[in-house]
Amino acid sequence: MTESSLSYYLFRVLGSLAPLVPRRVGYRLADAIGLVAFHLYSGSATTLEDNLSHVLKNEGDETTVQTKARQVFSNLSKNYFDLFRSHALSDEEISASVNIVGLERLQQLLAQGKGLILTTGHFGPFDALVHIAAILNLKITVPAEHLQPERLYEYVCRLRARNWITLMPVDGPLLGLFRALRRGEIVALAADRDITHSGIVVDFFGAPARLPDGHVQLALRTGAPVVTCFGLRQADNSSSLYFESPLELEATGDFERDVRANVGKVVARMEDWIRRYPEQWLMLHPVWRDGQHGN
Repeated sequence: MTESSLSYYLFRVLGSLAPLVPRRVGYRLADAIGLVAFHLYSGSATTLEDNLSHVLKNEGDETTVQTKARQVFSNLSKNYFDLFRSHALSDEEISASVNIVGLERLQQLLAQGKGLILTTGHFGPFDALVHIAAILNLKITVPAEHLQPERLYEYVCRLRARNWITLMPVDGPLLGLFRALRRGEIVALAADRDITHSGIVVDFFGAPARLPDGHVQLALRTGAPVVTCFGLRQADNSSSLYFESPLELEATGDFERDVRANVGKVVARMEDWIRRYPEQWLMLHPVWRDGQHGN
């Protein structure tokens, strides 16, 4: 059996068992599994520590970085527990587990009829972002990493997708994003990992990093507002979602210049949240390595 096939069957087993585990017990187990994973997957842990060293370079020593990295693995493990159990929760249970700040602002922007681009990072309980669809009774389209094998990708999509969620592979045609905005719906995009290697190099925590620019390009081409959104896992493992004020996008007519300037605005907001809560930035992939090669 290949490693990818093993991952598929493991996900299927966890998706069946997690809903049977009491919530409090599940999070304790997830915390313990995260600690084991931190030591077991040394390569990912090293990459994570390198990422965090950029964030904490003026505030923490090696011990602090390692402590934050272990907390990241714990939070990531809890996210997987959320993923594997959420498909068995009712809409009422989902709504009760998420506290939303800025919902009225979001609704006002949607009332303009241009759709809405939500941009966030691999930060906090990011699956909670999907839950706002049930609360708003509105569809959200989300480009997702195209996992392999295909049946694993399809299974993860089924776990995350309810009646309100449309997931599409990030490496495929993205015409559906334009169509969703024309229907006045929400498109959610991550701004801290350039999976397709088609982004631009910008300053991120004082060093060049290649980051996505699709969210800004989409906004400039459609006129849809861009709202940054970040979730926080609370001490009791509930989720809080913060929808910030819409970005004031620059549109001078110089498209390349405007894309770079507006990506910088998104990056500034990401830096603020990551700097305040580094243990909730769940980035196990190298962020700064590609940036060393310039544009």
